[in-house]
Amino acid sequence: MSYEIRRRLSAGLLILGFFVAWEVLCILLNVSDLVLPRPSQVVETLVARFPVLWPHILQTVYTTMLGFALGVVVGVSIGAVIGVSRTAYDTAYPLLIGFSSIPKVAVVPIFVLWFGAGTVPAVLTALAMCFFPIVVNIATGLATTEPELEDVLKALGASKLDILWNVGLPRTMPFFFASLKIAVTFAFVGTVLAETVASNRGIGNVMMSASSNFDVPLVFAGLFILSALGVALYVVFSLIEGRVAGWATRRADPSAA
Repeated sequence: MSYEIRRRLSAGLLILGFFVAWEVLCILLNVSDLVLPRPSQVVETLVARFPVLWPHILQTVYTTMLGFALGVVVGVSIGAVIGVSRTAYDTAYPLLIGFSSIPKVAVVPIFVLWFGAGTVPAVLTALAMCFFPIVVNIATGLATTEPELEDVLKALGASKLDILWNVGLPRTMPFFFASLKIAVTFAFVGTVLAETVASNRGIGNVMMSASSNFDVPLVFAGLFILSALGVALYVVFSLIEGRVAGWATRRADPSAA
């Protein structure tokens, strides 16, 4: 058995052991469903209500991916400008840090006031949550371009745009994909946050309704769904990263096991 397979098998067994321990402790300590449902109860609820949950899952995925896509466009654009211009960095970075420091739960009511309840506030909240890590990583990646290399390329006749397109942006790929894996989870957080406040559809709305009805297993079923979606998208971006920026990925070292 190869090292990679053994490593993945060990990780899977540890994750399985976590849920088994959760199940056993709930039974031994006689924990109430209203406090902490057992994983088996959560899975049972998820299977029984999946036909009802499916439209809400689609709504949450659609809203999250739309907000995430817009966040990528905004983040890459702002990050590229900040990364190549010191003036833009000095001007925009404090504003971005200030905006990122604002709790997004305080922004949702403003979006609702402007656009009404529904999908738009959730999309904008997902965008607001996810674009900042992309900005920071793109700007950091562009900053790794050595000034000496830029001087040589300029001496060979390359313009700033040529250097950005052929050297700067390719060097940001590891930083870019690292930010995507973080940003997509933030986008889910933003979507669910907005759905709990200003929507009648989506997993966030389901969880809020279930909480008000003391249906704790359904609340945890929503959490399981969100976790599964986040992990799935993380894996997708990791596979794309391996294809696009595999040269920058650290290889597993069997001797370090």
